[in-house]
This record gives sequence, structure tokens and C-alpha cells, in this order.
Amino acid sequence: MLSQLIWPAVFALSLLILIKASDYFTSAAEKIGIFFGIPTFIIGATIVAFGTSLPELVTSLIAVFNNSSEIVAANVIGSNITNILLVLGIVTITCGKIKINFNIIHIDLPFLVGSSFLLAIAIWDGKFDLFDTFLFLSALTVFIWYTMTKREKQESNREVSENEKKIIVKALVTLVLSCLFIYLGARYTIESVIKLAEILNVKKEIIAVSAIALGTSLPEVMVSLSAARKGNAEMAVGNILGSNIFNSFAVMGIPALFGTLVIPASILTFALPIMLIASILFYVICHDNEVSLWEGWMLIIFYVFFIGKLFSPV
Repeated sequence: MLSQLIWPAVFALSLLILIKASDYFTSAAEKIGIFFGIPTFIIGATIVAFGTSLPELVTSLIAVFNNSSEIVAANVIGSNITNILLVLGIVTITCGKIKINFNIIHIDLPFLVGSSFLLAIAIWDGKFDLFDTFLFLSALTVFIWYTMTKREKQESNREVSENEKKIIVKALVTLVLSCLFIYLGARYTIESVIKLAEILNVKKEIIAVSAIALGTSLPEVMVSLSAARKGNAEMAVGNILGSNIFNSFAVMGIPALFGTLVIPASILTFALPIMLIASILFYVICHDNEVSLWEGWMLIIFYVFFIGKLFSPV
């Protein structure tokens, strides 16, 4: 009886630590990116996207080390669904409308959809091995190389003040400390999920594709909302786009370096098709560089459907 009370509390507390530490990491990384004159869309699609994807990456690594590799794919697929349907939906409804002043139609959007379909093909046989890992990490390298080299940096010839130097040093220290807390939060999140699955007699991948995916996507919600409210819609959309690409390639690829990942059949039959639909919706909605209010509500409805079906009685 005591364990039934303790482990939900451990799950909630560790997830909170994971989210807050990721928030600090992302804020520090964003400051460093701005200091070096990197455009806002690129900050969103790379630095911020990687920062907000850290919870997914670290929880997946811890899951593999705890012989619970089935959590990895569920975490990735659930997070990708949540990012598009819930995060973009909430941001659009809150802001009323999102205008994207950056051309993402030719390469960025196809890269997102391509990463989703490549993930689907790679896990369709029920496992994710070293060959898939090499392929995915190579694709991630191509995306980062393209993003960082094909966009011009914002040049700045001004002198750096002493105050700015202190800010950057503080940001670097924050970056290191937040990584430590991200690890601790992820470790106990996974441990509590394993225990809760045993107590509730629920499959670990179901908790991963819903509760963990929602929790680890909260940084994307906060970062995207903050960016959109400040008029940086490119950063908000870039964050979602970049996070999903990082999830598909890095969060699947890196943990698989430590062993073949097991893909639960339950994920393949429902969550995976929803992820593919969400990716296509993202492409269709954003291809004209604008997201309207009614499209935001449509995304939320899809997310409610996803969660409802996930926990509906068989």
C-alpha cells in the first residue's frame, strides 16, 4: 500500500525536476546562441530543439540501462505526437494565429515528414539495431550540417561588454548544472514508471507514450508559448520541427548504441499511424507559412482523440 503512494509521488517529483532542469538548460543554450549571432529560427530548430529534447533522450538512455528498451520507441512516438498536436495546438490557440516569416517549405518540412516515415519503416520489424542507429545518426548529422551551414549568421561587429561576458559564463555554468539534474530527474522518472507499471498492471510503453511523452514535452510547450508571445513564431515552430527530428534521429539512435531496442506491437498498430498523420498535418498546416486558430483547435481535437483511444476499454 505504501509503495502505491510513494511511486506516484516519485514520478511526479522526478518529472518536475526533469522539466525544470531542461528549462534552465534551454534558456542558457538560447542565450549562448543569441550571443554568437545565430538567427532565431536556427536557435529554435537546433539549440532549443536539442535542449527541449534532452528529457526524451536521457529518459530513453536510462530506460535502456534498466532493460526497458520498449519505453524508448513509445517515448519518441508519443513525444512527436504531443509536440505537433498538443504543443502547436496550444500555441496557436493562445496566440490566435501564427505567422512564419521563414521559408520552411522546401527542405525543413520535408525533412520532418521524411524522418517520421523513416522511423516507421525502421521499427516496423519490431526492433531497432546498429544498422538503423548508424543510418539515423547520419541523417541527424546531415540535418544539423544543413541547418548550420546553409543559413547566414547575423553578423555583429560590436564589442562585448564585461556584463555580457558574465552572462555567458553564468549561462555555461547553468548548462553544466542543469545536465546533472536532467540525468537525476530522468533516472527516477524511469524507475518510477517501471514500478507503476507493475503496480497498475499497465504496459510500460502505454505510460511512456502518454504520461512520459506529455511530461517531457512540457519544455516544448513553455518555450514555444514564450517565443510566440514575444513575436518569435519562427522559434516556436522551429522548436517543434527541430524537436521532432531530434527525437526521431537522436533519441532513437543514441540509446540503440547500447543495445538493440525492442519495439512493442501495441505501439506499431496505433501510436505509430497517429504520429505519421500528425507529421502530414504539420506539413499541410505550415506549408503556407501560417497556422490559423481553427487549425490549432483541430490539432487539439486530434490529441484528445489519441489519449482517449489509448486508455479506452478494449
